[in-house]
Amino acid sequence: MSSLRLTGTSYAVLGLLAVRPWSTYELTRQMDRSLGRMWPRAQSRLYDEPKKLVTLGLATGENEVVGRRPRTVYSITDAGRDALAEWLRKPGDGPVLEFEQLVQLSFAENGTRDDALRIVAAARTWAEQRNVENLAAAREYAAGQGPFQRRAAQGMLAGAFFTEFYAMVAEWADWASEQVQDWPEDPAEAVADPAELARIAERADWLRESD
Repeated sequence: MSSLRLTGTSYAVLGLLAVRPWSTYELTRQMDRSLGRMWPRAQSRLYDEPKKLVTLGLATGENEVVGRRPRTVYSITDAGRDALAEWLRKPGDGPVLEFEQLVQLSFAENGTRDDALRIVAAARTWAEQRNVENLAAAREYAAGQGPFQRRAAQGMLAGAFFTEFYAMVAEWADWASEQVQDWPEDPAEAVADPAELARIAERADWLRESD
């Protein structure tokens, strides 16, 4: 069995199976709840992954009936745990940003100042809305009442990342709104503030300063 045949989604499903057995439906819901923010994948793909893991000997599937509905419950095998451990020995790729509103602002000179302000406001609203669920989960775990509380140390790492990420987007949106408000009605005539450009360059030098 070659690990090259597995994808990041395969390993994510293996990780969930290492927590406990799940049906395909439960896996899909749990993937969305716990990993959806960092690894969004179409549900159709998630329904195929457990079957592939069984074929590779990394999981087993047991058929059962709940009420009148049949379902298959998947469990990780020893080989699956070995594959998961091997995956964890090699750091994966960094994040890939996909931010349509930022792309729109990159071509703001083709619209109006009000268009740009609406785009920035929408970005802040996105951060606020995403943080609602994030805040509820953070408070739940802080109170010792989160799902799979025994795994709070692992979940805390991602929780901290998204907390800082949403805050960063909101703070950036506040700053961007201030900048755009000073633009002329026609963004094509906007001029960058030299002091802000210098501040951005200074901030971008954080890596060298931290060494």
